[in-house]
Formats: sequence, C-alpha cells, structure tokens
Amino acid sequence: MSKFMGNDQPSALSRRKFLAGSASAVAATAAAGNAGAASTSSQAGAPVAAGPAAQNPAGELRHANPRYRSRMRLGLFTWPFNDKPLGWVLDYARQLKLEMLELGAGNDPGAAHCPVESLLSDAGARRRYLKQFADHGLGISALSCHGNPLHPDPKLARARNAVYERTLKLAELLEVPVVNCFSGCPGDDRGGGRPNWVVSLETPEYVNLLRWQWEERVVPYWREAARLAARHGRRVGLEFDPGYAVFNVNSLLRLRSATNDAIGCNLDLSNMFAQGVEAEAVIRALASAGALFHFHAKDAVLDETNIAVNGLLDTTPYDRVGRRSWSYAAVGYGHDELYWKRILAALKTAGYDYTLSIEHEDPITAPEVGVRLSAEFLHSILLR
Repeated sequence: MSKFMGNDQPSALSRRKFLAGSASAVAATAAAGNAGAASTSSQAGAPVAAGPAAQNPAGELRHANPRYRSRMRLGLFTWPFNDKPLGWVLDYARQLKLEMLELGAGNDPGAAHCPVESLLSDAGARRRYLKQFADHGLGISALSCHGNPLHPDPKLARARNAVYERTLKLAELLEVPVVNCFSGCPGDDRGGGRPNWVVSLETPEYVNLLRWQWEERVVPYWREAARLAARHGRRVGLEFDPGYAVFNVNSLLRLRSATNDAIGCNLDLSNMFAQGVEAEAVIRALASAGALFHFHAKDAVLDETNIAVNGLLDTTPYDRVGRRSWSYAAVGYGHDELYWKRILAALKTAGYDYTLSIEHEDPITAPEVGVRLSAEFLHSILLR
C-alpha cells in the first residue's frame, strides 16, 4: 500500500512541496502518456485477467503519483440474470462497459453461469471458460456461495458447507481471489430446527443463547472454514445481512479475531443503511482492520415517513414498498450523487482498490434496467 493511502502515515512534506511534487508527477504522466500513445493503442482493447493483479487494462493512462492511481473497476453480480445464458451476460456487461463479474457458485445465488463440477474436474474446460471472459475484456472479481452453513438442520448445514468448500477449491483453480458468502445463523441450544437470530439482550435467555451460538457454533465452524480458506490462498468476504451472526462491523471483527485474516468483509452498504450507519465510518473501520475484501454497489431508500412511525426494524413484505421503512434501490436512487462520491472517495482513501460489484435487488425496477442505471451513475463519478 502506498504511503499516501490507507493507515500509513504520510511523509512529512510541506503543503507547497506536496503540491509541487504532485504537479510534476501529473506533467510527467501526461508526457509519458502522449509519448506512448502509438505503442499502446493496439492494446487498448486488451482483456482484463481474472485475478487481483490484472485490473489495469493495457493502454490506460497511469498516474506516476500513487495518490492519484486507482484500479477500482465496475462489475456485476450476475445472479439476477440466472434466466439468461452466460453469453448474454458477457455481452450485456460489455455493452455497459463493465470490467468484472461476480459469479454465483451455488447455494442462494445458484450457479447458472458457473458450471462448478466440470470446471473442477477439467483443466481444458477451465481454459475455455476463462477465455470467454477474456474475449469480452472481463475478469472475475469473486465467486459467491451465500447460504447458511450454520443451519440447525445438519443435512442443510452440510450441504451449504460442501458448496463453500467446492467454491474455495474452484476459486483457487480459476485464480479468483475472493469467495463471498454469509456467516450463517444457528438455531437454539434446545434442539430448535430453525435459525434463531438474537438481536436483543433484554432477558437472560437471549444473553445465554447468543453466548452459546458463538461459542458452540459460530466460532468453531468458522475456525475450520477460515483455515481451509487460508490453505487455498483465498479470502472470504462475509456480507452483512439481517438474520445472520455477522451483521455489522463489530460482529465481523469479533469473528475475525477468533479465526484468521482470511476472514473479512464483502461490504454491501444497502443493509447497513437500514441499520442507520454512515458509509464512510463503516469503510474506515473495516479498512483500518485490513478487513475490506470486496464491495457490492447497491443502494437503499429510507422512507422517512414510515421510519418516523415504525423505526428501521421492519418485517413488512419486501413487495409492499410504500409501507416499508426501507427498500433496496438501484445505485443513486436511495442516496444522492454527493453521498456516493463520498463513498468512492472513502474507499480510495482507505486503500480499497478493487471491484465495485453492482447487485440489483430494486423491487420496482427490472434487473436489466436497474443494472444499467446503476452502471451509468457509477461511471459518471468513478475515481480513476
């Protein structure tokens, strides 16, 4: 990480010296870009490889001063298009000038665009598969297998975990750096067959149940799951979501401290907005812990009238948008341009230099339209 980014202290430069150095760097970069234009123009459409070290397309103007350099790329989590073939998704992503795709590998997002078994067993199939992405100038930012590996039904838990293990193995073979998923939620200590999400310490029963869940289910499972991720050389991005043991920064860092550094966050702010957090503070907290692995670009509308009556805890059905306190939204349709500019600036300042993966769950907009609107909005403010 550059000395100008992240948690490192900047060098002791005066304001005038810093500005003079920055101006010189910009001038040198512009000169180099003009001089090399002829030699790089033939590579301008070169594909982006599917790993973290290849996020700069050839021919891009590279800033000499690391303060200005960014490899943040727009991507797409493809599951809303599970009814479309992979070829359609690749063409659609290219039309929107996206550069990365996040693919479901089973469990909740399905695996419509990722034939897991054939890719695991056949190196030739893997080469042909990756070539399709390269031919469209696309990389793979993450494989995702969101589910509940801590389900109190042992059969369901084993099935979810088996998908997680296969996804880690496939991510290693495809050289995809991140596997995204949920932390899961156990049941209770008396043999209940359904997940039990504890968010209150009002009674001793809640206190004892929460302690039992973490000590007997959450930490033991994730210690082994984190060891497995480290053996495969992959990072696991746990997504904050209501209903799961890890749902905010504190719970993530608690689990990370009990396991290893392979555990981090796939940050989806839409669910965090519904908890009343501030995006920049969340980004700063995660980045300072080295735990920000991947980012979902998704928004949420907060309905102030309904919040004033019922608060943010809301079990109103998702399709009754007008009665809910909050609803998912295309990017820019829940928070304004300035707010999202501050999010992108906070990501860059914190040293996050990877994918902004658009996930569409807007209940009033078709996926093909909502993703396009999100992409257009983010393209207009993306820091390069």
